[in-house]
Amino acid sequence: MKNPIIGLTVTVTVDRPLGSFRPEQPDICYPINCGYIKGIIAFDGEYQDAYILGVDEPVPSSTGKVIAIIRRLDDVENKWVVCPDGRSFTKEEIARLTEFQERSFKTEIIM
Repeated sequence: MKNPIIGLTVTVTVDRPLGSFRPEQPDICYPINCGYIKGIIAFDGEYQDAYILGVDEPVPSSTGKVIAIIRRLDDVENKWVVCPDGRSFTKEEIARLTEFQERSFKTEIIM
């Protein structure tokens, strides 16, 4: 059974633009835009976090389709993977592009 989140069109507000650094870990540079989806509360009580793939410049926000969910098996957070309409990425590509952050967790990618 397909997850109902997959295929949903959402707008991601970017709070960690491509090329920025984590304040608490200045050695980690964001290779993709990352942010959150206003109005959707995640399991951690905050807005739902999302990775944006297929947008190769820093942006303040981006609207696209949810193509995958990165389920963290050892954390309460899940990350949604969003890309512009008409773009697609394989599980392997998603894993590679989000590895900078997800390497600290045991995950599965749901598509």
